[in-house]
Amino acid sequence: MTTRRAFPDAPVGLTGQHVQLVPLSPAHVEGLQHAVQDGEQWKVWCTSVPKPEAMQAEVERRLALQQRGTMLPYTVVSLPDNRIVGMTTFMNIDKAGPRVEIGSTWYAAGVQRTAVNTEAKMLLLSYAFETLDCLAVEFRTHYLNQRSRRAIERLGARLDGILRCHQRMPDGSLRDTCVYSVTAAEWPAVRNHLHWCLTEKYQRT
Repeated sequence: MTTRRAFPDAPVGLTGQHVQLVPLSPAHVEGLQHAVQDGEQWKVWCTSVPKPEAMQAEVERRLALQQRGTMLPYTVVSLPDNRIVGMTTFMNIDKAGPRVEIGSTWYAAGVQRTAVNTEAKMLLLSYAFETLDCLAVEFRTHYLNQRSRRAIERLGARLDGILRCHQRMPDGSLRDTCVYSVTAAEWPAVRNHLHWCLTEKYQRT
């Protein structure tokens, strides 16, 4: 029987050609504040992106969840200029499965619809399936966040269902949450698709 590697207590750094995922640190606050101002991402009502003045508290929140063993938070760094462009995490970690969600992700407007998100997701999915032996990896988003839903679907994830009245948003409205996933059996095909996007699609755009 193959011995499954346990989830680490802290994020493991992951590096590709276009992006580096660096374990989140308080030292990243200033860079994250600059990144979030590109496109003023917090103004999109159906997301939960921190404002610049709330970034330190958000970093502290994510690191506290890391200490509790429920989140592995990353800072997203664009290569080759080594510029901080966003945040992402492994979250809602189910070690018994194992199963995990990739979420709490946001990017500066200037790197959206580029290779950054595709490669970041490929690095995280590769680590989840090939190192941690996960059964499935989830993605969740607001039902009305059409941009996020399209981005998740472009990765090759499939819609599992919709959780009605799942959460209350900061403005008091109720969020219906779309739950997507990639399973271990689907991962080889999804990996081939993401590899094609990185080597063919983004080379032509």
